[in-house]
Amino acid sequence: MEVVRELPLDQVLLGDCIALLRMLPPASVHCVFADPPYNLQLRGELRRPDDSLVDGVDDDWDRFADFATYDAFTREWLGECRRVLRKDGTLWVIGAYHNIFRIGAILQDLGFWVLNDVIWRKANPMPNFRGRRFTNAHETLIWAARQRDSRHRFNYQAMKALNDDIQMRSDWFIPLCTGPERLRNQHGLKLHPTQKPEALLHRALLAATAPGDIVLDPFFGTGTTGVVAKRLHRHFIGIERHPAYVEAAWGRIRHTKAAPEDGMTTARSRREVPRIPFGTLVERGLVPPGTKLYDRQRRITATVAADGTITAGTTHGSIHQVGAAVQNAPSCNGWTFWHLERDGSLIAVDQLRTEIAGQGS
Repeated sequence: MEVVRELPLDQVLLGDCIALLRMLPPASVHCVFADPPYNLQLRGELRRPDDSLVDGVDDDWDRFADFATYDAFTREWLGECRRVLRKDGTLWVIGAYHNIFRIGAILQDLGFWVLNDVIWRKANPMPNFRGRRFTNAHETLIWAARQRDSRHRFNYQAMKALNDDIQMRSDWFIPLCTGPERLRNQHGLKLHPTQKPEALLHRALLAATAPGDIVLDPFFGTGTTGVVAKRLHRHFIGIERHPAYVEAAWGRIRHTKAAPEDGMTTARSRREVPRIPFGTLVERGLVPPGTKLYDRQRRITATVAADGTITAGTTHGSIHQVGAAVQNAPSCNGWTFWHLERDGSLIAVDQLRTEIAGQGS
């Protein structure tokens, strides 16, 4: 099979992921984010008590007959991903208890070096309809370097800034995508059964990549990886076998605006209840990178960066640090000092935190 000589940057390739991965040159991408099929053990888990399927699920969603078939498929796509990763590249793979342990063993067998397992704890998980198990309220992400001696990228200061200057932990409390972010078909049903929230991808890509890096998603679905990559000034390559998903992904990507360049700065330096970091507003899209913040009198302007820091003139840091600096004060509550424009009026960013808290974070 002929190898593609030029990378299809910012494109979605329609077809089988393994065949298309084989057409990409080796050591060509910086990061992989993969959300593979779950290999469900029991179809009953996706049925309500009346035996109807959960929205967005159909008989083609999970097509593997047994573990051996699933493992062989996993070994092939992971092997190709490792081939196309640069020496210092990293891979994110997400799954649930149905598949993540099998994937973890296989990727270690292939030579990947596990850096972290991250627990995505869902603020609003799907209930267990049959009442015979605990509600499955989390999924697991494995973050792995291509090999043990990889000098992998980790934007530690950006993660710390995103979390209000506190070291980011490996348990992430992020809601499922709902409301307008959730794509639906003409019947009002979920278009894709496992559409991931943009906030989750924002955090993963911001942690492990830099502007201009290339992110590969071999199970592109409805394009969340592409949307977030474009917004953060990363390139993406998507592979998806379902034409309807490809069409939906392109629709989302076309309507996504990249953050302004001055909103892409990353942190350079160094408890309310419920405690919600300012970075949460950024990664959930309530305060997109590039948003302008003002003091109450509009005398001071600051620009929001992708990692939740802000810049006012030559001053850069958290909303609290910059608020204190521009006032020449020892401290500042950035939540009440900074405002943004909504419908022609200024509102304190603290109001957005209150709105998130009211939704159960």
